[in-house]
Amino acid sequence: MGTTIMAASFDGGVVLGADSRTSTGTYIANRATDKITPLTDSIYICRSGSAADTQNLSRYVQWFLEQHGMELGDEPEVKTAAKLAQMMAYQNKNMLQAGLIVAGWDKHEGGSVYAIPLGGTLVKTPFTIGGSGSAYIYGLCDKLWRPNMTEDECRAFVIKAVSHAMARDGSSGGCIRTVTISKDGVKRTFTPGDQVPVAAGELPPPQRAVPAQV
Repeated sequence: MGTTIMAASFDGGVVLGADSRTSTGTYIANRATDKITPLTDSIYICRSGSAADTQNLSRYVQWFLEQHGMELGDEPEVKTAAKLAQMMAYQNKNMLQAGLIVAGWDKHEGGSVYAIPLGGTLVKTPFTIGGSGSAYIYGLCDKLWRPNMTEDECRAFVIKAVSHAMARDGSSGGCIRTVTISKDGVKRTFTPGDQVPVAAGELPPPQRAVPAQV
């Protein structure tokens, strides 16, 4: 599953973003995949690597967090979700191909981002990128990232970075989905393929056909 995923924190929450291309070798199996999966109402996970591995790992974590929330009588923390995902990735690292990002908001730490790259390391970080497209945007993200961005600035940062990776990485493409999580709840945005920002040297997308007027 060639991919670009990322998450970044802002002053009050986090923004997760991903492309939508799932490939099998050189064949695009799905051009509109949703790679940002909810674990709880306020915690989401970005998935890269094997689609089957990451989908099933996410379902296990969802189930564990549901049980944990009932025992706790409260919403689970982001770090708990990240640790559960990391534990499953690390204990099965020889059998799974899973690069993950867990991010969300809780009342104890606010917005937080955790990277779980291949192999099962767990790192808390202000922003992180992953997937095959991430190799093309490290310098761009280092240049554009700054702490305490507003929500709109952070979302624009994520969309710009993901769109640039989609332009440079043949295994990333399709549309861009973002999920913004804060104390006020969850907001999703969708950028269709023909509205994704065009990088320098890239051909513009074909225009949608306008229905004929009768």
